Amino acid sequence: MLGALEMKSSAITKGSSLSRKDCIGSYYAKDAKYRPFSALLPEGWSGKVLYVKLVLVLLMCGSFMGLLNSPSIHLADEHHHHTTQPEAASKSSWMSHPDAANSGYASSLRIDWSQIETAAEHFAPAAADGGGTSRTRTRVALLNFDDGEVEEWKARMPHTDASAVRLDHVGSDVTWEHLYPEWIDEEERYGAPACPDLPEPSVESEEARYDVVAVKLPCGRAASWSKDVARLHLQLAAARLAARARHGGGPAAAHVLVVSRCFPMPNLFRCRDEVARDGDVWLYRPDVSDLRRKLELPVGSCKLAMPFRALGEPYVSAAPQREAYATILHSEQLYACGAITAARSIRMAGSGRDMVALVDETISARHRGALEAAGWVVRTIRRIRNPRASRDAYNEWNYSKFWLWTLTEYERVIFLDADLLVQRPMEPLFAMPEVSATGNHGAYFNSGVMVVEPCNCTFRLLADHVGDIESYNGGDQGYLNEVFAWWHRLPSHANYMKHFWGGDTAERAAAKRRVLAADPPVALAVHFVGLKPWFCFRDYDCNWNVPALRQFASDEAHARWWKVHDAMPPRLQGFCLLDERQKALLRWDVARAREANFSDGHWSARIADPRRSICAGGGDAEACREREIAGRRVEGNRITTSYAKLIDSF
Repeated sequence: MLGALEMKSSAITKGSSLSRKDCIGSYYAKDAKYRPFSALLPEGWSGKVLYVKLVLVLLMCGSFMGLLNSPSIHLADEHHHHTTQPEAASKSSWMSHPDAANSGYASSLRIDWSQIETAAEHFAPAAADGGGTSRTRTRVALLNFDDGEVEEWKARMPHTDASAVRLDHVGSDVTWEHLYPEWIDEEERYGAPACPDLPEPSVESEEARYDVVAVKLPCGRAASWSKDVARLHLQLAAARLAARARHGGGPAAAHVLVVSRCFPMPNLFRCRDEVARDGDVWLYRPDVSDLRRKLELPVGSCKLAMPFRALGEPYVSAAPQREAYATILHSEQLYACGAITAARSIRMAGSGRDMVALVDETISARHRGALEAAGWVVRTIRRIRNPRASRDAYNEWNYSKFWLWTLTEYERVIFLDADLLVQRPMEPLFAMPEVSATGNHGAYFNSGVMVVEPCNCTFRLLADHVGDIESYNGGDQGYLNEVFAWWHRLPSHANYMKHFWGGDTAERAAAKRRVLAADPPVALAVHFVGLKPWFCFRDYDCNWNVPALRQFASDEAHARWWKVHDAMPPRLQGFCLLDERQKALLRWDVARAREANFSDGHWSARIADPRRSICAGGGDAEACREREIAGRRVEGNRITTSYAKLIDSF
């Protein structure tokens, strides 16, 4: 009714000179039968007063609806919703109704026992002793269930021998940052890094064995819910109980039953080991050897998962054909040259492993041919859009990285960003589990080099949650850090950042430059953050000429990249030519650096790069027209702004 009144008033306004206020007043004064709120007014009240009264009524209605939809009411109703519609609740409630922040080990999730009874159908008949004789009772360890839930379990499943396992809680002084510090002394110059102790589960005796380990997990806050000490502790404790030696041995660990609103850690309880899933209940049957290897890793990145010395040790693989390098390309303008050079660097480092380049439909046949000539096996993928990215932003399509997990013909894949240069064999990394990576900042890993274990169901997990998992940096790196919160630290030399922090001492900056200049190399791979070498003249690192980018400048690393470039066939070098507008931008930066009289003096060097006089546009006269920048430069972050958008600004 109100919508009709507004449409009517709009029509009147268009047809006359009356204002909206005059229109509403005259409309209600016209006839009492068109005054649905007239009963609210004393006789003789004007339309103006009615308008005020109407606004007040609408405000009251809005307040009442807000109260009905308040978090407290929804949380109180959550248990009823779980009882009546458990399956629907399990799909949505874990993000919309999380447990209270910093809730520790407690979980407000109301268990749907029918889901557990369904899961029990898979593990109850499986119990057997060493001689193969079936037992009538399945031994179950209950972890983080309260007394009432333990009794409920026993009453509903009398065929199981269920008992609560005590687990002392981690002290409140241990935070996620203690488990995942930004920096550790990985070379042990001042002392060996240490991790906080997480209490082990208390069992009746060392001989105690379980057929099933059931654990109830908290699902913390909506943002970064996976980075929770209690949640990690409970999952590691459950894995330890499941990995205990069982009667009769065998490759399988005990079943692990997880009750949680949020999915378990996918690289501890792998989806390939999933036996059943029903709502908030997951049932796994892990491989005991795989589980034990993972439990030998540090609890977090507070220690190196791979000793520093292991980078230089020989690696022998039982199945090298099941290991591969991979990269992803969804912008030929930005990264085709980098990917071609990266392939050359892998081969020059002595690796004979397969190399797979995943490219989307925007990559031209010409560039695909160049990638194949460089050694990549090219596969076409469909782009996956980041739903939180702006249109045409640099990170709009970088969720395409999820396709790595579909390379299931390989057991392990080392992913490399296209702006990396491999200097030494990276094969030792194939011995590491998913996800192994170097630190980035804070508690996060850098996704430029990652060890992953391809699995189609992991791909589906990643793709299914793009709408409800937030990324700290808006891109794939932040997203993967939320999903794989339990990651394993590689030595920084596995992915050495060409980056000098503002807080670096002169001694530390000099040490970094020695690593970048070392001959023979000491770093396995160098990561070219900042403006890439192929976007600079080859004479020096052009990051020197831009104040915001000087932290990424290294002539030593720059020269090493060009050495690999020069080892490529001339035809492939042709994919690293400079656009005329990029040349104009470089000249602009030189002029600004000269005006500022930067002390490094790079701006005074005579440019001898032959690409300066070679047009990347072929016979296109317009593309080969020399460009100049008059009085301004592009705004924004040049590291993250799309090159195509950047140059179109001139």
